[in-house]
Amino acid sequence: MTDKLTDRLGKTWFRLGQVAAVGALLLLLLGDFQANLLDTGQAWPLTLAELASLGAVATLWLSSGRFGPTSLPVLAVLVSAWSLFVTAVPALLSPRNGSPGIAETAALLGLLLVVVRRSDPKLVLLGGGVVTAAIAAQPLHNGINTSTIIFGLALALAAAGVAAAGAYLRSLDTGRSRQVQLVRVEQRAELARDLHDFVAHHVTGIVVQAQGAKIIAERDPARAVAALEQIERAGAEAMTSMRRMVGVLRDVDGQLDAPVAPVAGIADLTPLVDGFSSAGQVTATLHLEGYLDDLPVELTSSAFRVVMEALTNVRRHAAGASAVHVVLHRTPEWLFVRVADDGQSVHSGQQGAGPGFGLIGLTERVSALGGRIQAGPGAGGGWVLDVAMPVSRRAVRS
Repeated sequence: MTDKLTDRLGKTWFRLGQVAAVGALLLLLLGDFQANLLDTGQAWPLTLAELASLGAVATLWLSSGRFGPTSLPVLAVLVSAWSLFVTAVPALLSPRNGSPGIAETAALLGLLLVVVRRSDPKLVLLGGGVVTAAIAAQPLHNGINTSTIIFGLALALAAAGVAAAGAYLRSLDTGRSRQVQLVRVEQRAELARDLHDFVAHHVTGIVVQAQGAKIIAERDPARAVAALEQIERAGAEAMTSMRRMVGVLRDVDGQLDAPVAPVAGIADLTPLVDGFSSAGQVTATLHLEGYLDDLPVELTSSAFRVVMEALTNVRRHAAGASAVHVVLHRTPEWLFVRVADDGQSVHSGQQGAGPGFGLIGLTERVSALGGRIQAGPGAGGGWVLDVAMPVSRRAVRS
């Protein structure tokens, strides 16, 4: 729910920004129109070529998110070259007095920002350079003289500042992407370590039971058959977990040599919740529903991680919270985990904001198991984190 809500809010703000930008460009265009009308006295002071240039630049700027890092700078070069041509050629052939293209200059500055921020590194200098040239040439609408050259240099400095801002935003985007990728790799490696421990435990048990069955086979065949049945069950569980582990590791390189960590599970939730309650002013209660003893270790360890991360976020972000309820509910096909508090619905850390990236890591872990995760404000206040993880393969398919 949080990811969808965040995406929806982000798209809404983006659309509102686009509408505001269009309105600002229309106002600037109206100012250009009036200034040129007063200076030139022409009935139609702007040429169709200038309007087409402004429309092309503004359209590319406002729809830049639709283009990839390679096509965006290429298109920026084309529209900026057209803008440069429309500006420079009339200035050389028939210069006129009038307002420079303020609207087009603003659109070009916006285009420069997104080109520097989103373009392919190999093309960013080319795209940014041509856009900057088009910006610096805008005063040439009034011909080539000392004042237009000075104004052009000032616009070039402004373009340099915009490019620096774009480069800074680009560095922030790159850093966040790397952090997100690191969190995902760490979560996959952590889950793989849990599964490694589980498989190692079962394989060791299989070896011990096989040795015992061999010893008692002649004296007590019934006990030997029971031991063989246990070996069969342990082998099936180990194979299932191995398949999951291979699926988790298929996108991660070099993680099999990661150190093995102890596996926490359902039994560790009680001391975790009790420790949380005793460490602060927020009281946590644990409710276990259904038969939880035969769950695979990847589910129990993931449930523990979900609860631990949720309690951490309650401590950090749930202002005014006095109680938090942790519920685990088992059905034949699903394991449901819910952590709900009664604090204020802030929880910025759960949305991936700030340094924690907690929800991103949990989403990666739960998704690797075929599960679903939702987080957001509760209907009666507070914050609710819901996780559903499949117990059976049939649940994953459904």
